[in-house]
Amino acid sequence: MEAYKQWVWRNREYVHSMGSLANGLTWLLPEKFSASEIGPEAVTAFLGIFTTINEHIIETLPTAPAHVGPSGTDSSSLSYPLLISILKDLETVVEVAAEHFYGDKKWNFIILTEAMKAMIRLALFRNTGYKMLLHGGETPNDDKDPNQPELQNRPGHLDRNHRLGNQQNHWNLEGRAMSALSSFGQNARTSPTALSPTSGWSRRIQHQQAVIEPVVIKEKRRTLSELVSEKGVKGALFVLGEVLFITRPLIYVLFIRRYGARSWIPWAISLSVDALGMGIVSNLKLWGEQSKQINFSQPERDELRRRKLLWALYLMRDPFFTKYSRQKLESSQKRVEPVPLIGFLTEKIVELLVGAQSRYTYISGS
Repeated sequence: MEAYKQWVWRNREYVHSMGSLANGLTWLLPEKFSASEIGPEAVTAFLGIFTTINEHIIETLPTAPAHVGPSGTDSSSLSYPLLISILKDLETVVEVAAEHFYGDKKWNFIILTEAMKAMIRLALFRNTGYKMLLHGGETPNDDKDPNQPELQNRPGHLDRNHRLGNQQNHWNLEGRAMSALSSFGQNARTSPTALSPTSGWSRRIQHQQAVIEPVVIKEKRRTLSELVSEKGVKGALFVLGEVLFITRPLIYVLFIRRYGARSWIPWAISLSVDALGMGIVSNLKLWGEQSKQINFSQPERDELRRRKLLWALYLMRDPFFTKYSRQKLESSQKRVEPVPLIGFLTEKIVELLVGAQSRYTYISGS
């Protein structure tokens, strides 16, 4: 496994390009949107998981200083973002297989998948100290918390950052030489002469290894009580908004199983949960004391914009799609059908949209 990781690290640009190409070509598989065809979706899921694992290996390329997030786990362990990505790769083939073998009872399996994703995301939300989830938890929110500026003024913080910066700047140039010295020193310490109390070589090697060991930085995980105590009502509302965003897909499929996919009730309730959660998080400045403001980092502001764009998926969900969107798409296709090339491309685009709409996992936004 270590040899494979090393190969991926050395050829990461090639691996990334081939993964993107393979995932793109899966859309051209025959019977892509056939309810009874499991094979193409299984191939897509396998390639997706393979690409996800490779991307995880590339993203966890060892650097100095080592960093351990608030969750207390390092990059070598099976991370929550990786689990979420694997579940998202598997969910479509689970839906297709469940529909093939169980028909309308497929919603039980979709509920199980959404429940697993919700639990993992809630655990990730807690383990990161109640930071906003980026891309549904697939992207780690490692940026410095702008709500804790006092960290910058803490005694010794600037000196430590200066030292760590110098170490990181020189690591790429000296890493291999220092690693070789470390390995040689390790062998020297285990030899009989090196273990002798009178040997100065062992002490020198131990000192060199202590210097080159990457500094492990552990962040203190903020608890819910600390967040509410620090930010008051704003902190509690922020957590509520994030929990609504995390659990919205599960709520949606539960109501679909109860009322059916063609009912307006699941559609309206899902939209209401989305609107309530987004309204709370986007308007925190209107609540509580102004001195306890929650400031979002740039990635978090980008995430809020991404979530608003996901609302466009409501145009693709039944019953809105069947009653309105599909008619508009088909009428547009007929208008441009006589035009060479444009008519052909429009027909294929409409075909892809109609096929994607037939599956929950393509338009779930989760």
